[in-house]
Amino acid sequence: MPISEFGRMPDDSVVQAITIAADGIEAKILTFGATLADLIVATPSGPRSVILGFDDLSGYLSHGGYFGAIAGRCANRIAGGRFSLDGQDFRLDLNEAGHTHLHGGGDGFFRRNWITVDADDSSVLLALISPDGDQGYPGKVIATCRYSLDSGGLRIALGARTDAPTLVNLAAHAYFNLDGGGSILDHRLRIAAEAYTPVDDRNIPTGEVLAVDDTIFDFRELRPIRNGPDDAHNAYDHNWVLAMQPAPEPWHAARLEGPLSGIRLDLWTTEPGLQLYDGAFLPVAPPLRGGIEPVRHGALCLEPQRFPDAIHQPHFPSAMLRPDEIYTQVTEYRFSMAE
Repeated sequence: MPISEFGRMPDDSVVQAITIAADGIEAKILTFGATLADLIVATPSGPRSVILGFDDLSGYLSHGGYFGAIAGRCANRIAGGRFSLDGQDFRLDLNEAGHTHLHGGGDGFFRRNWITVDADDSSVLLALISPDGDQGYPGKVIATCRYSLDSGGLRIALGARTDAPTLVNLAAHAYFNLDGGGSILDHRLRIAAEAYTPVDDRNIPTGEVLAVDDTIFDFRELRPIRNGPDDAHNAYDHNWVLAMQPAPEPWHAARLEGPLSGIRLDLWTTEPGLQLYDGAFLPVAPPLRGGIEPVRHGALCLEPQRFPDAIHQPHFPSAMLRPDEIYTQVTEYRFSMAE
């Protein structure tokens, strides 16, 4: 369980890198953003990295793509950066084009240096204290993130408590490319969802819950992500409806296969929503880990979550957290070779 200095924050605090391993899988975790910086799985042709990242802290600090981080206090979008809770109005940081609150704000959990609480050879527990008023949110929140490995894959257990009513919706934001490079549009994907939440021109849900039947959002059978003929493709940055409430135990939500590597990822989660972002706004300016050349659609994110803008849609699964409640989420990445 090596722990090393990965770099220093602008306030000179040390960012640690913790490497954990178990049964052919190795993960590198940064305290900065509770970031999954690398994930290496064993294959018949040798170990393969399956996520994108950067070689040094400057890449994470200079790019706003949430690479591998835990997004929060409230992941995804909140329309207008405003909400009302128990008769009080709150204004949040408008960090997306000046009109939307995204992934907890410009100084959200993904840009904080979390505390290493505990670590051993196969797991690490991180914690973060978010004060009352942080990015405009009410209440002090204590959040935790535990990464743990076993023979089946990587488990991410997230938790939070608050001392006042607030919003909490955490999401793991790893960028997957199971082939190690190139476009992911020929990766094959299955999502166990009968419906999705359509969005307006600012990527805010309209409030509708629509069936995926006969649409480009139908991933009920394993198929390529590319949704048009030849090289045509309409970008995805949408939430799929796995359920209308969180589950007590993880259930199978999605399968992703790399056409060149043959690596298969099965995603299990307790969350009711799954955001697919297909990397339409890649490439990034800084060079990626190992000198990989970034390309458009060079990776995808599968983000288990409560639905975007849930505070403005009462029929969506709630993102509210009160002092007598405990927020929990468990997501698992399980790897194998496609048959």
